[in-house]
Amino acid sequence: MGKSTINAELCAKMFLAGAKNLEANKEWINELNVFPVPDGDTGTNMTLTIMSAAKEVAGLESVNMETLARTISSGSLRGARGNSGVILSQLLRGFTKGIHDTEEIDVITITEAFQKAVATAYKAVMKPKEGTILTVAKGFADKATELALTENVEMEELLETSLKYAEEVLAKTPEMLPVLKEAGVVDSGGQGLVQVLKGAFDAYLGKEVDYTIEKPESTGEPAQADTRTEADIKFGYCTEFIIMTRKPMPQEEEQKFKAFLESIGDSIVVVADEEIVKVHVHTNDPGVAITRALTYGELSRMKIDNMREEHREKLIRDAEKVAAAQAAEQPKKTMPHKEVGFISVSIGDGIGEIFKGLGVDYLIEGGQTMNPSTEDMLNAIAEVNADTIFIFPNNKNIILAANQAQALTEDKKIIVIPTKTVPQGISAIISFDAAKTPEENEEAMKEAISLVKTGQVTYAVRDTHIDDKEIKEGNIMGIGDHSILAVGEDIAEITKETIGLMIDEDSELISVYYGEDITEEDAHALGDELQEQYPDCEVEVYEGGQPIYYYVVSVE
Repeated sequence: MGKSTINAELCAKMFLAGAKNLEANKEWINELNVFPVPDGDTGTNMTLTIMSAAKEVAGLESVNMETLARTISSGSLRGARGNSGVILSQLLRGFTKGIHDTEEIDVITITEAFQKAVATAYKAVMKPKEGTILTVAKGFADKATELALTENVEMEELLETSLKYAEEVLAKTPEMLPVLKEAGVVDSGGQGLVQVLKGAFDAYLGKEVDYTIEKPESTGEPAQADTRTEADIKFGYCTEFIIMTRKPMPQEEEQKFKAFLESIGDSIVVVADEEIVKVHVHTNDPGVAITRALTYGELSRMKIDNMREEHREKLIRDAEKVAAAQAAEQPKKTMPHKEVGFISVSIGDGIGEIFKGLGVDYLIEGGQTMNPSTEDMLNAIAEVNADTIFIFPNNKNIILAANQAQALTEDKKIIVIPTKTVPQGISAIISFDAAKTPEENEEAMKEAISLVKTGQVTYAVRDTHIDDKEIKEGNIMGIGDHSILAVGEDIAEITKETIGLMIDEDSELISVYYGEDITEEDAHALGDELQEQYPDCEVEVYEGGQPIYYYVVSVE
């Protein structure tokens, strides 16, 4: 039988159980995505988000409610990926604010925390839609609040009844969003939230749950070819830790702390938000760094590596393995200071080269096949040495994570251009004018992306009915900005049909980016056909190298 209150230890178990249950069901949740595309990733994004926090919780040596709340909030916030992951992180952030100052959670506290969770999540979404994870969360919170007003309601009854009601709300989401009804699925994000709640409730009831969570991996530097001698290693210990701050670290204090670390070492990374500070430093005296850090709060995830010993071990490692890791990693070097910098999400080597050619300072690999996290964005921001940084998410499912990184950055002006596709990102960067102010460029870029129509050609991973089209597994689909435009069996024909539905009398430019599964010969043959068919338009063909999508095309 459940308890009348929840202490920090039980709360941690409930959170870990919720995370594990979501992870166990992530592929099923992925399949609930409306479009039957190979990169349907709601379950994956939500799992990566909550597991980022779960690993932090699993690494805590001792648990109290304040530390637990900070860890869940910060871990999920930084690990948030995709719209569903960002919304989940905001739900967790709001909930933990409600329990932060308690020793044990009672019925009133938990219902108030649920309401804070919903309010925080709704606030994070510019145009909230009903029939989504937000609706399911609100239904759960409202039912809990209703029950809390009932005399002598027990915690177990409140949680069980609210969970059942959340499932009822989830079942009704197809009636709220026609696109769900047409596809015959419930909202995938809402289903993900229900799985978290189910796992947490099982742990509350004392059911046997595997709480094992993989411990956090090092945030140290990636493997790379090392040509140094031991004498070249000036500072011998790679030191990492997280400070659980007692209060937010002011910008001035953060700079003082960085200056102190620079006086005792190099390779300094200090990333702070209102609840934690992540620290990385190479030094000869880790104890000095740790002692100074303890003046700001408790320490977690402490890790000290002897780099000279590691250097000796590296010399006998498999050279090919190290070289492969090096090739996959972007060069690490201090960029010269500039007034304006650019960060772009990219989805293939060819597209990455195009962005670099347009002056992008930092590429985040990911896009459609793996949405980058808020922390990926923050790491990119830290690398770009500019006063103002424009971020181009190039995917509608990455914009919220970019906005979250923007809110967490205080020392640089971050402007997120809400590009939903790669062609929009390219057009936005091309429209940049160094003579204009950041605000003027933001306006010009948003105007530029409004003029771009994008199509993407891929294959269906399941049978479904959507946009008045019967789709069978394996069909080729041409997907426009708002709907599926064409379905068939031939890649080139579907690509031409898709473009034909995007063209109008004002169209002047057709751009074709071919993916890793298309040969250069086939791509240029398609380009020649398009040029013949649309003589009034200029047709340009580029190697994109993107996975999953045979072609990404745009019409301007």
